This record gives sequence, C-alpha cells and structure tokens, in this order.
Amino acid sequence: MPQRLDNRLVIGISSRTLFDLEDSHRRFEEEGVEAYSAFQIEHENDILEPGVAFPLVRKLLHLNKGREEPLVEVILLSRNSADTGLRVFNSIEHHKLGITRAAFTNGESPWRYIGPFGADLFLSAHGSDVGAALRAGCAAATLVPSAAGANDSDQIRLAFDGDAVLFSDEAERIFREKGLDEFRKSEKSSARRALSGGPFRNFLSALHRIQQAFPIEDSPIRTALVTARDAPAHERVIRTLREWDIRIDEAIFLGGMDKTPFLQAFGADIFFDDQRAHVERAANIVATGHVPHGIANEGN
Repeated sequence: MPQRLDNRLVIGISSRTLFDLEDSHRRFEEEGVEAYSAFQIEHENDILEPGVAFPLVRKLLHLNKGREEPLVEVILLSRNSADTGLRVFNSIEHHKLGITRAAFTNGESPWRYIGPFGADLFLSAHGSDVGAALRAGCAAATLVPSAAGANDSDQIRLAFDGDAVLFSDEAERIFREKGLDEFRKSEKSSARRALSGGPFRNFLSALHRIQQAFPIEDSPIRTALVTARDAPAHERVIRTLREWDIRIDEAIFLGGMDKTPFLQAFGADIFFDDQRAHVERAANIVATGHVPHGIANEGN
C-alpha cells in the first residue's frame, strides 16, 4: 500500500515539466548522456527557467503558506542522476519552491517511486513513464509544450475531460464503435447507472478533500468538467458525480464544439484530456496534459 503523507495532496513531477530543459534534452538526444551530464554539471549554478508546469506547482505550494500542516506536497521524480540533478535543486531553491523530496533515477523510469511516495498525480514529459504510472493506478499525464502564460488569479483552476479521464471509457467505446445515435440511446437508458471511475477519479477526490476545508465561496481550488457530451448524455455524468459525492464547480457540455475558448473563459491553469487533437488545440492557451488512456489511445 502507498504511504500517505497525512491527508495532503501529493504531486509527483518530472524536472522537464517543472523547468525548461528542452535545450539540455536536445543535447542529450544529439550528443549522448556523457555530454549531457558534463553540460549540466558545468552549468549547475545557472538557474533554469520555469517550465510548463511551474505556474501550477507554484500555486499549489502557495496553499501551504502560513499553515503548520501542508495541504500539498510536490515531489520531484527525475531521470537525472544525483549529480546532474543538483542544477535542478539549485533552481528549486532559487525560485523558493518548497520541494524537499526527490528521486533521481539516472536514466531509468522513476514511475516505480510513485506508490512509495503516495502520489495522487504524476506529471511528466515522458509518455512511457506516464503510461506506466497509469497502469499502476495513478492519475498521470504527459504535459505537452505550451506557450501559454500563467493565470494571474491566486485561485487554482483545473479542467478535466470526462470519458477516459474522470470516467471510464465505456461510453466512449460505444460512440466509436456504434456511432452517436447509439451512444445517446445507451447513455439515456443508463442515466441512473453510475459510470465507472477513470484514471483521474481519485485525484479529483483528493482535490475535493482540500476544497471541503474551505467555504465554497472562498475555495482556493476550482474545478471544471469540459466535455463533448450534450443532452441527454449529460444526466449520467451528473448522477455519477452525485453518487461519488464529489463536487465539480462547473460543468460545460459542448456537444462537439471546440473546447479551447471555453477553457480560456474558465481561466484554466491546466487541462487534462485523453484525445491528442483536443490536447494540441488547448495547448495554445493553457498548460495541457495528455492522458494516454482508453480506446482513443489504443494502438498508439
């Protein structure tokens, strides 16, 4: 069983998503591990610039300000060695991020430490690591490159797709195999039968646990479901969340419309979706994580 750091939310994050290491990674791919290691050690006192997940991490850690018991723990799970990881920790200290725990695996996948650390979510730039984490039962996403700026609000705003992310892909399979009409018929006839949980159900529950510590009108976290579903397929989603006893602050049923402008209107800090096309569009305006789970990702 994973260890729990009391009731705090635990996020595992790779160094390439926390900081901008694309130039260094390119050196690794083109010149090999020895050249990469020598470069990182030579530049270990050069501070790294923020990466795609940096604004979200900073906001999450800000929740701990003034509290004796932290609400959030962020743990670095990195393929760097301890030697090359020194530059990362120097940058963490420079940016005053409260990250003290880490696993440096010297080229091997760090996903196996997700369980021992009790992580609720794993964010990485390595799709294979993310896939392994999902198979191990942890919510995980591959963060794609994004030029999106930080949301200036102090409130943390997280947006999720529904099928194959918060929920299982059982309904998505009917849509893809039998078409929209059969999907709608199936969802209407199953409206009072809750959907099975998807890979992000437990993460949403962990967020809800933090939300419950604050008045609704003063919550530091706000969540949104942004889904291609529309009526009558909306009812099953609503009843599922009700049965789970989990709060979603906003639910946006788009009936196939582009999600991007709605994510911008919501002011999302991050968005999670299983379909690459949605992810690539959303990444233009918001940090976006691809969740390689379900029928949309079979055979990829």
